Amino acid sequence: MKKNIFVLTALFLLTLQAFSQQRADALVLYRNGKYAEAIKICELEITEDPYNIDSYCVLCWSLVRNRQYAEAEQRAAEARKVNSTDVRLIEIQAEAKFYLGKNTSALELFQNYIANVPPNGSRIGNAYYYMGEIYIRQAKYQHADIAFSTAVHTEPLVDYWWTRCGYAREMTGSYSSSLEAYNKALELNSANSDALRGRERVVAKLR
Repeated sequence: MKKNIFVLTALFLLTLQAFSQQRADALVLYRNGKYAEAIKICELEITEDPYNIDSYCVLCWSLVRNRQYAEAEQRAAEARKVNSTDVRLIEIQAEAKFYLGKNTSALELFQNYIANVPPNGSRIGNAYYYMGEIYIRQAKYQHADIAFSTAVHTEPLVDYWWTRCGYAREMTGSYSSSLEAYNKALELNSANSDALRGRERVVAKLR
């Protein structure tokens, strides 16, 4: 009897270890850009455990990076029925809606994420960047400036974000601060053609 219990316990622990390794592999695949493979593993994990929020997160991240936005939106909604307050799910659901052009609902979700994520949240800069892009779509350029400025303050080494910040400021007529942003983008990436063109425009307007 004791031997049987020992064997069953060992098998259970091995199963848990295998499952944990499988989940780790999905995250590694995602980080290595192998999104389709990560999606398959996450789908298997969720079939085995429908309450596995970590698997749902990696699944949705992979779906968005694989440009399967409608499916990402759907699966994030499913996951939030299990856990409605997980900030990772809130943020990735917002991204999916952003790419689907659902600006109002995406913006609300990004704001929800910002309001609830810890100060060290890994996607804070991204959230502000996407909010800035939504405001650009809505022609709310001052709002966009604030969002992009916060994004580059959070993560100052992303040249494209500086370019978009420069564009938002340019659209508000703040040409000096726009030039500063374009110059920063070019410091980070001298081949950034959008920043080069933006700098040429605002320099001409400042003459």
